[in-house]
Amino acid sequence: MNTRIPLTAMPDVQGSADTRRLAIDKVGIKSIRHPVRVAERGGGVQHTVATFSMYVGLPHHFKGTHMSRFVEILNAHEREISVETFKSMLHEMVARLEAESGHIEMTFPYFVNKAAPVSGVQSLMDYDVTFTGAIEAGRPRFEMTVVVPVQSLCPCSKDISERGAHNQRSHVTIRARTRGFVWIEEIVEYAERNASCELYGLLKRPDEKHVTERAYDNPRFVEDIVRDVAADLNADDRIEWYRVESENFESIHNHSAYALIEKRRPG
Repeated sequence: MNTRIPLTAMPDVQGSADTRRLAIDKVGIKSIRHPVRVAERGGGVQHTVATFSMYVGLPHHFKGTHMSRFVEILNAHEREISVETFKSMLHEMVARLEAESGHIEMTFPYFVNKAAPVSGVQSLMDYDVTFTGAIEAGRPRFEMTVVVPVQSLCPCSKDISERGAHNQRSHVTIRARTRGFVWIEEIVEYAERNASCELYGLLKRPDEKHVTERAYDNPRFVEDIVRDVAADLNADDRIEWYRVESENFESIHNHSAYALIEKRRPG
């Protein structure tokens, strides 16, 4: 005998009442991977895999949220996820889950083809990128975070040493809230041009000589990096808020050097 209960007759446990009168700030799914396509500044489209976290605020009178709807929303967009579709997905999520607030994070590796400075040999550099979208009190917000690995050379070490100076790889993390469209590559350039030297996936010997001497001629404290990046962000009218961090993984210490500047544009 078929005892299957029709879907329409199944109880909606998540939608039942809760009497504890405790709202939940974020509830949803975390760390689900999904293929996406991201537009490149050069006109191409990059295929990559993103890790998504999707949450809504849950009012105190609901027992739970409908977890399956998060995945349905993600799959409905297939692989056509851009900055604009990312924003529309956020609005759709809040509407379908009858929530007043929502939050989506999408983290993915983004690759830029770079030519070595002397030989011109081509290679890929990867950058960690996160899109963060939120709706709170009816107001949408979008932020982009890019982690850019660079090289830094210590000005003090150069000044006091007879031969050479210590240098290290550094991570410059730029998180920006934008009021206009900004390419990922633009954020990368803000970090790379304010470091002692940018990094490359592949270098021949003439390139290695060039980047070593470039860093030596362009020493930067961790403080210098964040100040110079912040100055560039201040001059970009599309950026309404930013946080720029630099962590230098010291080569002569068992700790990192770190600096941060955060600023909101007035008005």
